Amino acid sequence: MNAPDLRHALAEERSHHDHCRTALAAMVEGAHEQVVVGEHASASGADAEVLGYELRSRAKEMAELPEGPLFFGRIDFAGVRDSEVAGDHRGQSYHIGRLRITEHPAAPPLVVDWRAPVSRAFYRASAHDPQGVAVRRRFGWAPGSRGDSADLTGYEDELLGQGEELSGPSALLAEEIERPRVGPMRDIAATIQPEQDELVRGDLGLSVCVQGAPGTGKTAVGLHRAAYLLYTYPQRIRRGGLLILGPNRTFLAYIAEVLPSLGETGVRQSTVDDEIARHPVRAVDEPRAAAVKHDARMARVLHRALYARVALPADSLAVVDGSYRWRVSLGELERIVADVRDEAPAYATGRERVQTRVLALVRDQAERRSGTRTYAWLQKMGRQVRGFLDAVWPKVTPEEVLAGLLADPAALAAAAEGILTAGEQQALVWAKPPRSFKSAKWSAADLVLLDELAGLIEHPEGYGHIVLDEAQDLSPMQARVIARRARFGSLTVLGDLAQGTTPWAARNWPGLLAHLGKPDAEVIPLTTGFRVPEAVVELANRLLGTLDVMVPAARSLRRDGELRLLPGPDVVAAAVEAAGRALERDGSVGVIAADAQLPVLRAALTAAGFDPSGPEETAARLTLLPASLAKGLEYDHVVVVEPAAIAEAEERGRERLYVALTRAVSRLDVVHGRELPF
Repeated sequence: MNAPDLRHALAEERSHHDHCRTALAAMVEGAHEQVVVGEHASASGADAEVLGYELRSRAKEMAELPEGPLFFGRIDFAGVRDSEVAGDHRGQSYHIGRLRITEHPAAPPLVVDWRAPVSRAFYRASAHDPQGVAVRRRFGWAPGSRGDSADLTGYEDELLGQGEELSGPSALLAEEIERPRVGPMRDIAATIQPEQDELVRGDLGLSVCVQGAPGTGKTAVGLHRAAYLLYTYPQRIRRGGLLILGPNRTFLAYIAEVLPSLGETGVRQSTVDDEIARHPVRAVDEPRAAAVKHDARMARVLHRALYARVALPADSLAVVDGSYRWRVSLGELERIVADVRDEAPAYATGRERVQTRVLALVRDQAERRSGTRTYAWLQKMGRQVRGFLDAVWPKVTPEEVLAGLLADPAALAAAAEGILTAGEQQALVWAKPPRSFKSAKWSAADLVLLDELAGLIEHPEGYGHIVLDEAQDLSPMQARVIARRARFGSLTVLGDLAQGTTPWAARNWPGLLAHLGKPDAEVIPLTTGFRVPEAVVELANRLLGTLDVMVPAARSLRRDGELRLLPGPDVVAAAVEAAGRALERDGSVGVIAADAQLPVLRAALTAAGFDPSGPEETAARLTLLPASLAKGLEYDHVVVVEPAAIAEAEERGRERLYVALTRAVSRLDVVHGRELPF
């Protein structure tokens, strides 16, 4: 295409973008008008409340859409005579963006949502399999564009219908992937690759596990899958809800803007610790005690301890009804309690069943004598049965049961016999038991055990779908927390076994998936990196071979990265110098070191006039962070300080170092005074 034609085509696309901007403004205004009209609609109280909530939510979502380009791609389907594969789309052109834009609900869209079925071809079509697409166009926008049409700087066309594809990686695609990043994580709607798109568009009923090497976009895949499910199954998701679980709040802050940028708000984003926060954490376990509490065997111990409180009745039961006395024999009572135990319902449900069945026998006797009994009568009789019920199936709280174990070695020994060793039991017992469970100080691991007991007593409400990131770090007992909440829903499990840094981190996926309640979930590897450059990946792969996990090595499509190994006697001074050089270039800079080294590094950086921020400040140019908080974060330039110190700082120190080395998306400096661990 010659220069005048290119300028003309670009002018047309800019004009279309202006048209889309006007239509979007009208959509936002229309959403607010619907709220006003809906407030005066004639409907029943409940229907009016639901209608009002939906209209207000839609208006709020429209008003909170972030500024930016309204489309990033276009597909032109082959004409009527050229392709049967195109089907109803023959001869049509569609602009692809982050949300659907139209001048009227019944009018053809000006922009098609990237999640719509027709958009699939934008991501998956190729010269080998054009899927009816004649031309695929990708648009280039000025960095940081807020959606001004003048920021549309160019485009690339692939003539897929003629068997022509770009000879190498798309320049616009590479430019978007490699663009310097300062601030929270961005969406990847414009750059989703075919293998990622296949995962994103999986059915709601399917649970999948993504083993993703660093830089392969597994987190982005999980978030875009969440957005796709919300778009495709709105009613089913609304009934069950959708939960995003991350490893810590720093990580959640980093990803917080991805879903809103895709037009999805109101999704719960949380951590496992936040989901089970029944009490504040006021105690710290010794490492051995924490390890035992996170072990899957504790589920059996807690089950035993809870149901040890169920007792067979000691005598028959007599219920007074005026001048009558209805009697339930000891044998009948024993059969009821035994039958309910065999049925294995939730503990609270079992208590209700015992009461219901005992009352049924009393009612049958009364009705045989003088006819049907009322609900009020049943309630009256139920009050007399309550004493018996408290004796054979007492009410309990999770705190009462757990404190009873941790404060009483004999009770723990009875519940843990044949499950935990004597040494493990000793590690669990409180050295100074509280006066009662109400004054107990709970540790983080205790909260996991309390949630297990709460789930045994009464099944929690679940979610329709849960996206679980950094799953490899979960203990078996933490995995059971999630399994209870996904009992009737599905999971998207994201992680990398090589980045397992907790003492109980998983060594393989089948075991963890079993604890998550999804043993049949397919494990899908992502090994092609789009974020981390080749030089950085190759260095990390040298360390990967020393880790005790079987995962495929990563590879990168990017050849633009820089790697410098900087040996020297004064690592602090070298780190400050490296950070200063990095700040002379665009993008974010992260300085990562062993946790114990941070005070010295902060003082040195501050003395040099750099004023580093902490990891919670996602928009900072220079961030100083401990290796323990680096997981999931990305920086254009990373300075890793003394790898040997990171590797030696904890049991999974080498895995922690692997994480630190792979946080760089453009440039990596490794400052060291000691021999490198790889």
